Amino acid sequence: MCGIVGYLGPRETVGVLMDGLRRLEYRGYDSAGIAVFHGGKIEVRRARGKLRVLEEAIAGESLEGKVGIGHTRWATHGRPSDDNAHPHKAGSIAVVHNGIIENYLSLKKVLTESGHVFASETDTEVIAHLVDHFLREDFPFEEAVRRALGKIKGSYALAVLCEKEPEKLIGARNESPLVVGLGEGELLIASDTPAVLNYTRDFIFLEDGEMAVLSDGKAEVLDLEGKRIPREPKRVKWNPLMAEKGGYKHFMLKEIMEQPRAITDTIRGRISEDRSEIIFEGLDSDGKMVKAINRIALVACGTSYHAALVGRYLIESLCRIPVEADIGSEFRYRNPLVDEKTLLVTISQSGETADTLAALREARKRGARTLGICNVVESSLSRESDYTIFTYAGPEIGVASTKAFSTQLVILYLLSLFLGKRTGYISHTQMDEFIGELVRLPHLLEEVVRGHKEIERIGRKYVHAENFLYLGRGINYPIALEGALKLKEISYIHAEGYPAGEMKHGPIALIDREMPVVVLATKDDTYEKVMNNIEEVHAREGRIIALASQGDKEIASKVEDVIFIPPTVSLLTPVLLTIPLQLLAYYMADFKGNDVDQPRNLAKSVTVE
Repeated sequence: MCGIVGYLGPRETVGVLMDGLRRLEYRGYDSAGIAVFHGGKIEVRRARGKLRVLEEAIAGESLEGKVGIGHTRWATHGRPSDDNAHPHKAGSIAVVHNGIIENYLSLKKVLTESGHVFASETDTEVIAHLVDHFLREDFPFEEAVRRALGKIKGSYALAVLCEKEPEKLIGARNESPLVVGLGEGELLIASDTPAVLNYTRDFIFLEDGEMAVLSDGKAEVLDLEGKRIPREPKRVKWNPLMAEKGGYKHFMLKEIMEQPRAITDTIRGRISEDRSEIIFEGLDSDGKMVKAINRIALVACGTSYHAALVGRYLIESLCRIPVEADIGSEFRYRNPLVDEKTLLVTISQSGETADTLAALREARKRGARTLGICNVVESSLSRESDYTIFTYAGPEIGVASTKAFSTQLVILYLLSLFLGKRTGYISHTQMDEFIGELVRLPHLLEEVVRGHKEIERIGRKYVHAENFLYLGRGINYPIALEGALKLKEISYIHAEGYPAGEMKHGPIALIDREMPVVVLATKDDTYEKVMNNIEEVHAREGRIIALASQGDKEIASKVEDVIFIPPTVSLLTPVLLTIPLQLLAYYMADFKGNDVDQPRNLAKSVTVE
């Protein structure tokens, strides 16, 4: 997740911007830059890498000025580089931007044909040129920004400067956070409050479709039609550390709650307007890859392996292509049957997981086509794969994977639709229905996270248990594995995940009145079978926690506790089931007093075998 800082006031602006960017480093980034009014011009300085690289680049320079903007970038469109770093300048305009502009290619084409010359690979540079385009047509700065925003589709948080109005700073937001800070004789803008808490505790929180115009010592909020919106500032009482976590006690909890946003970002720009196609830029652009493969191998480690298991169900259901799912550390040691007709799909949050990379390299030696699913641009996985699909989860600070996992599931769903359409197995009507459910998913997830207090209550109730059993069937079986893994990772409670149909082949011997059993029992083709499993656990006095579909009145009478999730197509239930299991593990770990964000013996990325 990129970071934005803007300043207008009497202080030494570069110092304020660099201080603010340092306070946003926790969000993760791969490049940084600032733009400052100096000598009547906007001076831009950018650098790939950490802030110290930028600091070294501007050391000794005199960049005095009263207005400026700064940015830390997490690459999406375009690799990490000096040219792709923000701010971007076009004519007299400088812009920093968080988010994704969905229609940037069509806008770029029109602007290029009208004489604009682009210097980067980013979607953001389009914004700078678009505002400059309207300035050239003699619109005032504020109106030029408003007209530019009217042309843009997608998510954005923006801060914009204009050399024609050197004492004005404009911000705007749509689906990406932006706040305005009101200090004594100074105004600030930021993507998150920690950036500027040293200067003020009074903030205006912009809503979607709003602009903030900062000038003459005041901040005015307007809609995109130019109508003024009265807005009272709110005082933030967080300390800086809590503010970095958005007021949450731990990064893990914050990242769990961010999943509706992360999934929205991951979906955005990947669905055609008529919902007939899935768009993955550069993937099978000539239509030859899908025709050339006869099997798919999914390879990953840890939580990503559980995503691969879900992916196997998705691809086989929607494409009817044979799929295997393998653990990275086992794949290359079993002399796998991989050749030029195999598509190897590797899944890794960091793109640096050693065993997954080893599997990728082994498959390439054997002639396989390779596709990486990854969260980090310019990672080893993305560089070495023939194709890469990026999740847009943003940096994940908690060691236990949460939003990275759910966005992987969404990418695998999209990939299944992409392949299914190309193999002819999915019709236009079916595609529209599947996409319709996917578009609803972030809203359903919002509903799930709103029920966190009930999950907190359940977590407190079972915090002293020493063992847990997780049961699931079909596509939800991998989520039972993932739920058990999360509990082990952060609460240090022993837990096992099993296919519910295997319960009588061993695990049933463990069940007694001391054994909590988490059962994934949503309404699907396996529902009746799962209900039989619940009866078997109940008969042995097991303590049952069920995850069930809303409106299921039968199940409540048969279990001790129930967590309801909203209904959707069975292929998307894994995403909805994931969040309650993450929250259950989180609350139990927190009640035990564990270090939730950095559990013992674990690293965020396993970069050695």
